[in-house]
Amino acid sequence: MHIKRRDFIKATAAAGAVLAVGCGAKTNALKPAEAKKMGDVGEKPGKWVSTTCQGCTTWDPIQVFVQDGRAVKVRGNPHSKSNLGTCCPRAHIGLQQLYDPDRVVTPMKRTNPQKGRGIDPKFVPISWDEALNTIADKMMELRKNGEAHKYMLNRGRYTYMRDVIYDAMTKIYGSPNNISHSALCAEAEKSGAFFTQGYWDYRDYDTANTDYLLLWGLDPLVSNRQVALMIKRFHEVLDRGIVTVVDPKMGPAAAKAHNWLPILPGTDGALAAALAHVLLTEGLWSKEFVGDFKDGKNRFVKNQAVDESTFEEKHTYGLVKWWNIELKDKTPEWAEKECGIPAAQIYKTAREMAAKAPKVCVWMGPGAAMQIRGTYSAMAVHALNGLLGSVDVEGGVLQKMKQVANHMPDLKPYQDEIAKKKFKKIDQRGYLEFPALNKGKPGSAVVTNNVATAMLKKDPYDIKMCIGYMNNFAFSGTEGQRWEKAFSNPELFFVHLTTHASEMTMFADIVLPCAITTFEKWGYLKTIGNANAQVCLVQPVVEPIFDVKIDETEIPYLIAKKLAERGFPNLLNYYNNEFKDPETGKSPTNEKEFALYAVKYYTAPLWDGKKELYGDKINGWKEFTEKGVWNTGPYKYKSHWGKFKTETHKFEFYSKTLEKALTEHAKKHNVDVDKVMEVTKYEARGELAFVPHYERPLRYGSKEEYPFMFFDHKSRLNREGRSQNTPWYQEFRKCDMADVPWDDALRINPEDAKKLGIKDGDTIRVTSVTGSFVTKANLYPGIRPGTVTKMYGQGHWAYGKVATGKFGVAPTKGFNNNELMPAEYDRISGSTARNGGFVGVKIEKL
Repeated sequence: MHIKRRDFIKATAAAGAVLAVGCGAKTNALKPAEAKKMGDVGEKPGKWVSTTCQGCTTWDPIQVFVQDGRAVKVRGNPHSKSNLGTCCPRAHIGLQQLYDPDRVVTPMKRTNPQKGRGIDPKFVPISWDEALNTIADKMMELRKNGEAHKYMLNRGRYTYMRDVIYDAMTKIYGSPNNISHSALCAEAEKSGAFFTQGYWDYRDYDTANTDYLLLWGLDPLVSNRQVALMIKRFHEVLDRGIVTVVDPKMGPAAAKAHNWLPILPGTDGALAAALAHVLLTEGLWSKEFVGDFKDGKNRFVKNQAVDESTFEEKHTYGLVKWWNIELKDKTPEWAEKECGIPAAQIYKTAREMAAKAPKVCVWMGPGAAMQIRGTYSAMAVHALNGLLGSVDVEGGVLQKMKQVANHMPDLKPYQDEIAKKKFKKIDQRGYLEFPALNKGKPGSAVVTNNVATAMLKKDPYDIKMCIGYMNNFAFSGTEGQRWEKAFSNPELFFVHLTTHASEMTMFADIVLPCAITTFEKWGYLKTIGNANAQVCLVQPVVEPIFDVKIDETEIPYLIAKKLAERGFPNLLNYYNNEFKDPETGKSPTNEKEFALYAVKYYTAPLWDGKKELYGDKINGWKEFTEKGVWNTGPYKYKSHWGKFKTETHKFEFYSKTLEKALTEHAKKHNVDVDKVMEVTKYEARGELAFVPHYERPLRYGSKEEYPFMFFDHKSRLNREGRSQNTPWYQEFRKCDMADVPWDDALRINPEDAKKLGIKDGDTIRVTSVTGSFVTKANLYPGIRPGTVTKMYGQGHWAYGKVATGKFGVAPTKGFNNNELMPAEYDRISGSTARNGGFVGVKIEKL
């Protein structure tokens, strides 16, 4: 795609016009505040200031050019080894978020007790003091009534200063309910890697050295992780090796790749099993990593079981069990009928990968994992890395190296008897139907999207107060209608810490205006990429324009002061005693000092010189603020071989780790594992539950009534659903493989559209079992016939004038994808099903 100069000028002019107009919303405290006079942007002297982008979970270290106190330009941080001094479009769009006149500019309170979509909250401006007093009074009332556990903290995107508000404030106050957004994001990805490799985290990929890159369920030129690096690096991989993309939609990576496999959504496990079948029957597995038959004769023959005693494994466990239980009959010919990829292409892919092994990256994304039965699909895809010996090797899939930072100080001395009481968490983790096995521990993973259902059912109890920050679960959770209903409860007191009046804000009783991450906030982040791990600084590059405060540090400190005034000093004592300035030893005396001292406390090991680190040498806090990033030393290949954190300490094709976890969960509920599988909606019974395998997609909506399969995809301009109020996002949507600017559109294969009498740009109705919505048709040949997709992001009914023309009432740019999708889960990991294979839709021309 080439952007013409006149289009860019047009978009910039549109941005200026919108910025001049402001929000004009009914929420009468959302009037643009008078900003500080900044002067014109031009050739004035300026300075590059280091900070970190949070447009996605890549968390790229960047630098912002500041002139006359104004942020005017963004670039990658040249000190970063993970992104090689690059950044993607999201970092630039952050400038329009910073100077968006639709930002919340002052604390507000609700004056209309009624709540619901389209109901004007009748917000009025109040002082910070009044807002904080109201919050503290509500919190103390719950404690006095023995209901501190009915307080909940909802965390959306975060920096690692999250400990201050998410853990410390919640647990010292006395509630178990610190609920993160994580299960909406990609926990099933971690689940697949953990129950094979013992690694519960996101993987790194040695793309500088790989000879075969298999991108499965993601497009790293657009979203997921390492976007900036891959924009810079992708052509090198194409020139050196082979790139194959498994995705029902042709995105930028697939358009450039050597092979595109347009899989049927939700059938990833079938393709993975067939690839494994070929690798084994043709003797193409890694003998160095996996092992071999004792006599060297390959006994993996189609439909024939193998004697386990004939094979000697090295760094893996259970290969022959896996073959006997799952793989022996999973031929490419069988898989073709399930996943829609021709058998010949499956053979070709397996052989190409094997020829390049071990320098192979099977890069699993959310498309292959965030499904109703996603853990098993994720295990099957990641198991290919094990077969090829591409785990922890040059050119392969890597674990992250140690990122140095201080741990959160101990909370226990500050917890009173109320705080020490034990209560179940509100998200129902650990219930029979939600094993939620974070790192194999039953009931330890968050089930974010189920909170709304639990609140509506008051099971295990009702929630009476909630503070949410940087979150918009009514928009980002599937079947978001449940969140709206749950937060419409007049008995729930809701405080929203936010930069913009989002959908969740419209249900709030108190709204607190927050600093924009990257530009106005202190924090730090841990990130990986390019066989490197980093700790990067988030710091204010400009003075805040409005009367805003930092959500993770300044606001909890101010709340702690108010609680202390009311006879509960524990939280304030914790903040003052444990977060002293590492350089001076002084305790904070106000919220601004606290925000600074806290980030200095956590990052001190990187710059205080007390210990020699495996990585950059940084001389003092001042140098850290200038560089903005600490990099580890070179990756140590094969350092995890023989030390995998599984039950066997090996890469598990038969997961003793999962067997142990599911058995413990079943025992807790006095049932067997088969019953757990039944209740949690998996097909596996017996030992099949402990190996990577194919589970058929669980579909909502019959094929007869809902003939098309819907799946969601992301934009390269989408700052996690927060960029839709920026004109640059709206104008340059055309960069997303010719999507529709300033509107919303459902992508349909032209052959499917022809049968329905639909032309490009027609108004259509899309209906699923959860609702019916109107949008435009976008005819696109790069999508598998029988499937339809829509880019996530549009459909806001709040957030600002650009995002929606009828603020607080109804979306004017299509609909929110999540309202089309039922609330369903991969229950082993607790993840929300948000990608492919389960949402049937029908399409009608209007």
